[in-house]
Amino acid sequence: MKVTAEKNEKVANMIFASIYPHYWNRLEKHGRTKEEFHQVLEWLTGFNQDKLQSLIEEKVTFRTFFEQAKMHPNANMIKGVVCGYRIEEIEDEFEVYKKCRQMEKLIDELAKGRKMEKILRS
Repeated sequence: MKVTAEKNEKVANMIFASIYPHYWNRLEKHGRTKEEFHQVLEWLTGFNQDKLQSLIEEKVTFRTFFEQAKMHPNANMIKGVVCGYRIEEIEDEFEVYKKCRQMEKLIDELAKGRKMEKILRS
């Protein structure tokens, strides 16, 4: 599937705090801990738990969330399909959408019980 400018904008304008509980609920159902969840988010974005909490409280959009993030240099190693989109084929002009799908891929891997070393691409 191809990402469109409209799709990128729609995701970019979504509030991170409105999606965060859905990510956490999914992981909790699969027996993962909040510490593991935050470890994955910190690896990807550089946000520690305090910074993450402040972004949630500020109700930042995904655009702002990823603009402030210091993406891990190995984030480009995150590959695969999420919601019908092959991450490595998402064009660079749709940066927010690509970063969002990378984060979702890591969350998927965590939910499926993949080992943390593999999730963190170490």
